[in-house]
Amino acid sequence: MKTLFVIDMQKDFIDGSLGTKEAVAIVPKVKAKIDEYRKAGAQIIFTRDTHQKNYLETQEGHKLPVEHCIEGTEGWQIAKELEVLPDDIVINKVTFGHDWSKHIQQVPDLIKGDEFELIGLCTDICVISNALGLKAIYPEIPISVDSSCCAGVTPESHDNALAAMKMCQIEVL
Repeated sequence: MKTLFVIDMQKDFIDGSLGTKEAVAIVPKVKAKIDEYRKAGAQIIFTRDTHQKNYLETQEGHKLPVEHCIEGTEGWQIAKELEVLPDDIVINKVTFGHDWSKHIQQVPDLIKGDEFELIGLCTDICVISNALGLKAIYPEIPISVDSSCCAGVTPESHDNALAAMKMCQIEVL
């Protein structure tokens, strides 16, 4: 069984404070991919970039001084078109990549798949961080990224991130 990781498909990254036309363009493809996984009975894990009201005072806020994904705001929500269902897992993460080892220690059977696929935003920040983090913990599990269901901060940085993931034995579809 495969597990689909839907990375940070939140309003602020799609058409909000950090949105791009490329992010808007992938939403229908991401929805189709999620529907495909649901029909197959596969596990779906959504991540949600989660910041607090003091974001601009944080290390990340100093480097990227644009408020985004503030917990509880509309921009923090996963895009309505993607419809999170009760069986889906939603993980709030406080930085680019999530510490998957923490969840695995607390809930050893959290991730059920024997193959992982990642899609979402932003290819060059959060998707690559999570893909490499999962690869470090699960070196023998095949990991792929569907490039048509991802968008980066810029098209060039998207392509650079895909090339870097390929070099780290992550299959780019």
